[in-house]
This record gives sequence, C-alpha cells and structure tokens, in this order.
Amino acid sequence: MKSFQIVGRFNEATQLEASASDEESVKHGLKLLICGAPAAGKGTQCAYIKETFGVVHLSTGDMLRAAVAAETEVGLSAKEYMEAGKLVPDEVIIGIVKDRLDEDDCKEQGWLLDGFPRTQAQAKALEDEGITGDCFIMLNVPDEDLVERVVGRRTDPETGEIYHMTFSPPPTKEIEARLVQRSDDTEEKVKVRLEQYHANVAAVKDSYTDITVEIDGVGKPTDVFDAIKKAVTKKVGA
Repeated sequence: MKSFQIVGRFNEATQLEASASDEESVKHGLKLLICGAPAAGKGTQCAYIKETFGVVHLSTGDMLRAAVAAETEVGLSAKEYMEAGKLVPDEVIIGIVKDRLDEDDCKEQGWLLDGFPRTQAQAKALEDEGITGDCFIMLNVPDEDLVERVVGRRTDPETGEIYHMTFSPPPTKEIEARLVQRSDDTEEKVKVRLEQYHANVAAVKDSYTDITVEIDGVGKPTDVFDAIKKAVTKKVGA
C-alpha cells in the first residue's frame, strides 16, 4: 500500500546522492527483500532502493500479471485460479517468482522482492527452491502512526494524486472538495490489516534472522532511506 509520502517523492528521490564509498563497498547484483506494514512508506523506499542500488523492483502483483499476459506455464495456471475466483496457491506464486528471478535482468542487476514472502510457508518454499537473499529489510513504524497515516489519506479521483489531510494536504479548496477516502482506509479496517501483518511478519522474520536489518520508518523519507542504505551497506558490503 502506498503511503501519503507518495506526493513529491520522486522530486525527493532526485536529491538523493549515494556516496561513492558506499556504492563501491556493496557487491553487484544484490538480492534484497523488504517488508513493511500498510502505510509504512514501503513504496517510497523501494523507489529509492531501486534508484541507488540498481536492482530490479519486483512485486508479486506485477509478476503475476506479467506471467498471465505472457502465457507462461505458471501464468496460465494462475489464470485458471483467477478466472475461477480462487486465490492463487503458494506453489504457483513461487513458480512465478522463480521464473522472474531467473531472467537476465535479475541475474545481472540483482533484485528487490517487495512484500514477499508474506508467510512462513512462502519463505520455506523460497528456501526449498534455492532462492536466498543478502538482506531482509524490516521497515518499522508504530501502529498508532500507521493508523494516523491511513485514516487521513484521500485520493483525487480526477488526477489519481494521493494527499493526507494532516501531513500533505491538497493545495486548494477546490481539490479538497472532490477528494475521496477509500472504503478500507478506516481505523477499524486498518487495525485488522495490521494484526494480520504482525502475525505473518513475525513468522517470516524467523526465516531470515541472519540477514535481517530493522529500520525506523518514522521521519523524512530521505532520512529513512539513508538509514536503509547504511544498514544494507554494512550487512552486505565487501
């Protein structure tokens, strides 16, 4: 889920300057995984990571849609479940992920798995397929902050721009008047999603104890990324 920090994030990204010493100390073709609760700012940080480390940013949704469109074997299998209104099982998702990681760009540039694995079973399945990472990034934000971020979020139906009524309000009253709130951006519903996230991530974390770095996700996005960059460099640097 994208956070309110989306507004202007790419302008901020252009201001990031990775130091030469950091870039030279990190090996080529990093294998990164990142997790973060809804509204933790994960989308913003993935953009920064991709730009700085040159890795291929991968989300399961994008990989699934691409596999279906390409009519690969696992893509066609996934399509059958989707057309039947069923959840795509883990073994099919793992097959899609494995196929994507075997492509040349991922082998040459490295990759960033965004929000996957989500469960211990998925983490075990990746391990069984020989898919391991160099660093597992946990983006931590207190639940009360996450709830505040979500319930204040509004979308402009005309432009698709996302605002936050406290942290990134619309520039004009005209825009404010037409903003809408997503039906699942309520305190009650976000708390349910957070409970699910915490239960799953605790199990997943156990699978990546040796490569986990925990990052404080509170603060300016650029400051959060600076912490990520230093932690990744320290964890996987030559």
